[in-house]
Amino acid sequence: MIGVLAKPALYPTVREFFELFKTPWEFYQPGQSYDVLLCRGDQTSDRITARLTLIYSSRRAPHDDAAGLETTKLTHGQLEVQYNGSRIPIYGELLTFRRRAEAIHLEPAEPAIYIGGPQSGDVVRIGYDLFDEVYHLLTAGQPAGNAAFPALDLHIALLRNLIIASGETLVEIPPVPHGYKFTASLTHDVDHPSIRRHKFDATMLGFLYRATCGTWAKAARGRASWRNAWHNLTAVFKLPFVYLGFAEDFWSRLDRYVGIDGENRSTYFVIPFQGRAGHTRQGIAPKIRAARYGASDIGGQIRGLTAAGCEIGLHGIDAWLDSESAKIELAEVRRVAGAKKLGVRMHWLYFDNNSPVALEEAGASYDSTVGYNETIGYRAGTTQVYGFPGTSRLMELPLHIMDTALFYPRHLALGEDEAHTRVEQVIVNALQYGGCITVNWHDRSIAPERLWGDFYIHLVAELKARGAWLTSAGSTVAWFRKRRSAVLEEERTEQGEVKVRIATEANDNLPGLQIRIHRALGEHKDIALDSPSDVTGNQRRAFEICVEHGKAATFAETNLP
Repeated sequence: MIGVLAKPALYPTVREFFELFKTPWEFYQPGQSYDVLLCRGDQTSDRITARLTLIYSSRRAPHDDAAGLETTKLTHGQLEVQYNGSRIPIYGELLTFRRRAEAIHLEPAEPAIYIGGPQSGDVVRIGYDLFDEVYHLLTAGQPAGNAAFPALDLHIALLRNLIIASGETLVEIPPVPHGYKFTASLTHDVDHPSIRRHKFDATMLGFLYRATCGTWAKAARGRASWRNAWHNLTAVFKLPFVYLGFAEDFWSRLDRYVGIDGENRSTYFVIPFQGRAGHTRQGIAPKIRAARYGASDIGGQIRGLTAAGCEIGLHGIDAWLDSESAKIELAEVRRVAGAKKLGVRMHWLYFDNNSPVALEEAGASYDSTVGYNETIGYRAGTTQVYGFPGTSRLMELPLHIMDTALFYPRHLALGEDEAHTRVEQVIVNALQYGGCITVNWHDRSIAPERLWGDFYIHLVAELKARGAWLTSAGSTVAWFRKRRSAVLEEERTEQGEVKVRIATEANDNLPGLQIRIHRALGEHKDIALDSPSDVTGNQRRAFEICVEHGKAATFAETNLP
């Protein structure tokens, strides 16, 4: 059992952290003995007993004097902790240590982690404030320059490794559906469902330029194929016939995504109202943000998508600003789609710290806006679905990979080989840390002039081959809600056994949960908790696992009313 000693102001952040690191824990209870105690440097006490004490603080602590540590405070520049070959960006202050004893020698020469203590019991001193870092990641997020680092997941991995390396038995419910290695959520923002709606505007003129000069110049530089260049030129010559109704509208192909995604249900975020640019906090948003369609204009396509088992969500305009705007926009998409629950992704990824409360008050099921326009990676530092401080129900499915970020000239402007390399690292991180990779491929991205369909087809195939559960945004969030609903209780017997009791939802048509028993660094055993069985109704199931010396000695299951 992990005991956490924290200030009350940090309690919501602590609770959210341990929804992501799903292992038995509780707030510190006076007089209670713990296997692991996690605390700040100014909150330790001689009366606290634990086999392993983890002191996180960027301020000099009493322990530092007792251990004879010399400290250096770092407050400026690119602060980071390096551990086991990983770099963890630090957004607050950082304290480094120097002593001739058992420090973990890292770069720079003065490490930010120190192992050892003047008294009995293991003590690990970490030179930053963990929960302040978590709060920053879940609210402010990371700058684009640090997008490649899943910082929050790295904080969890570091804490996990420190506990396991001390010899403690650790059990957790990993963010990995049973039978898979991670989750991949397939989503599509519907911005331009028809080129017929764009006549002599910036979108049409941009299409003409990119489909001719732009694509031929890229082909000459080896950044695009000559086949795509000819395909785009053909589309340009076909465009007048599209406007006259004699040729198919080559942007109106949402059904092609259904064929590509196949049995993997995906989510389509649609704009509620035509011609509304919306607002920023300072005033009117740029006119170019206004869409040339509204949800009712593509009602037939929306109904076709829902009939194929796809999910419809709101591509919000002003929903991020206030709850009244969010209610109006959600109601319009609900009316057209015939859906009761809707998730949200804001158009152009407009969002701020007030948005989660507005969306929750409006009744949104989840949000999937937190990501980058200009790059791919981890704005919130995690692959997991998480909750915002200040909300109780709204969940955030962070966005990780977006087509325009990869290929758009004003963003990364990558060639396909470079893009595969960047995406590969995101997949590798998901294999290591679990969680979800959220992919956004816009409606027109598989059509001329972009023609990014081959890359998307390869990406979907690669995700499946690497063991991903490919599903919609809503199903992804539902699985993470299921994991959050699991309650872990730990009891250590006099014989040294650890009993872990878990209660979880059953028969919900979602992949099961699993419990992971860590034996040593790099060694663990997974046990399925709720694989398909004859459970009926909305019952909950209870499991009791008795762990002895890192092995599951007994495993029992019962149904709860």
